[in-house]
Amino acid sequence: MAGKQQSEYAEILLSCLEETYFEDEIALEHHSFARIISGEMKVIQADKTYTFSPGDTLLFPGNQLSKLIKQPKDGQPYRAVVIFFTPERLKDFYTKNPVQLTEPHTHKIRTLEKHPLLESFFASLTPYFDLESTLPEKIISIKIEEALTILSTIDKNTDNLLADFSQPHKIQLTDFMEKNYMFNMPMEKFGYLTGRSLTTFKRDFKKEYNTTPQKWIIQKRLELAHYQLSEKKRKPVDIYLETGFENLSHFSFAFKKHFGYAPTDLTQ
Repeated sequence: MAGKQQSEYAEILLSCLEETYFEDEIALEHHSFARIISGEMKVIQADKTYTFSPGDTLLFPGNQLSKLIKQPKDGQPYRAVVIFFTPERLKDFYTKNPVQLTEPHTHKIRTLEKHPLLESFFASLTPYFDLESTLPEKIISIKIEEALTILSTIDKNTDNLLADFSQPHKIQLTDFMEKNYMFNMPMEKFGYLTGRSLTTFKRDFKKEYNTTPQKWIIQKRLELAHYQLSEKKRKPVDIYLETGFENLSHFSFAFKKHFGYAPTDLTQ
């Protein structure tokens, strides 16, 4: 369907935020293809931060732990057109248009250069959001196939990502957790992204750290918060979210329980 609200069922949508600021942590299940129309989006990942502005087009690989910050820019609200590529759509496309995968793909966000095909494609989508009825399935199918055709035409490397239907393989657990412990994801998601079932993830984690994932994650977040407060001289209100805590009171309680003093004691 097409829509103006985020929905797990939407494949084509217009994201439009009236709020002045929006922040969320995600690990999108599907690859997504987006054009920023107005406003600004910042994507914070373990090893890099991206900032996207009006006119930017990006291909966002699925299953990447990220923090999204969306906000107005130049007096305009955040608006974006987003296409989600489900495995069913991708398999159908690449069955009809087979490709040879030439190299392992990376899971880094890819920014696409301006191209007439991209400009005409996104221009054709925006009028659909004035519809009061649901966008017909036939049109959704045609537009998604058009998007995939354009991506394959202007950047063959995108096929290496989109035509790869393998599940996440088992990766080094410690490297992944050291980079991503500040993201608030269910343990099942951490397990999946490291190529493990929940049971195997917990068992392997116990072998590596001799504790549970939950206890280790809280300790790592508190240690990062302590560093930000004591060494970087930042304030609790400025760091509790980025260190993985959902509210300031819970952060203050956990910090004092772990260290024996309040976070504000380090800022006086």
